[in-house]
Amino acid sequence: MFTGIVTDIGTVVELEQRGDLRARIQTAYDTSGIDIGASIASDGVCLTVIALGENWYDVQISTETVSKTNLGTWKVGTRVNLERALKVGDELGGHIVSGHVDGVAEVVSVADEGDSTRVTLRAPSDLARFIAPKGSVALNGTSLTVNDVSGCDFGINFIPHTKEVTTWGDVKVGDQINLEIDTLARYVARLAEVS
Repeated sequence: MFTGIVTDIGTVVELEQRGDLRARIQTAYDTSGIDIGASIASDGVCLTVIALGENWYDVQISTETVSKTNLGTWKVGTRVNLERALKVGDELGGHIVSGHVDGVAEVVSVADEGDSTRVTLRAPSDLARFIAPKGSVALNGTSLTVNDVSGCDFGINFIPHTKEVTTWGDVKVGDQINLEIDTLARYVARLAEVS
């Protein structure tokens, strides 16, 4: 489990296709405190650490994960939002995030509004019904509040702090973004279906 509060920006430094995709991510985390088998959300995708070095960790990414996320677009030099797994007693500053991406949204507009940036994204039609104004979503692993919704499009405002401590300062039209809908929205919709 994660909170959607990004705690480091990593960099993809190696990619290799070995049956599955293997990635090496450079990090500022103290890797001596990371165990093999630990989960780290990397752009919102819960990935398992399979090897460690002084300032890096390796993950293995299945074909299924590549097909459901934007990880197939990673290249050497890609900056990645990182979050270590939630520990009992940690502050829950965002919302409950599983690291199980539901689909990929597309950035359709980016506009500065004062010091903030308004980003409009288009969700896949089968996921749009789970996104509500003032509800939560996780986008590339960042817990965010939805400002408005119009059909499959929804808007998010990014304050300067968020743009500085995540990769959202680099966002541009056409970017493919990992989308995890709010867990509560998923269960409420499922209950409505079976009622």
